[in-house]
Amino acid sequence: MEFQREPGRIYAMEDGRLIAEVMFPDRDGVAEIDHTFVDDTLRGQGVAGQLLRAAADQIRTEGKRARATCSYAKIWFEKHPEEADLLCP
Repeated sequence: MEFQREPGRIYAMEDGRLIAEVMFPDRDGVAEIDHTFVDDTLRGQGVAGQLLRAAADQIRTEGKRARATCSYAKIWFEKHPEEADLLCP
């Protein structure tokens, strides 16, 4: 799946409709991962994990820290302790 990127957002479109998205707007220098969406047709295919991986990589590249407020993002970081250094204390 090909993701499109813009500041604070990574997403995928298909036939003009949004099918996957993670949002992480800058809030006082911290990327707040506050929204993850995957269309029902893609559930169970690891797309949400791919989105979070891409977001973590982008946030790290930008030299920022992250705050996970989205429930899926919280779970993803728990399952990926190697990314814990990215999170704000």
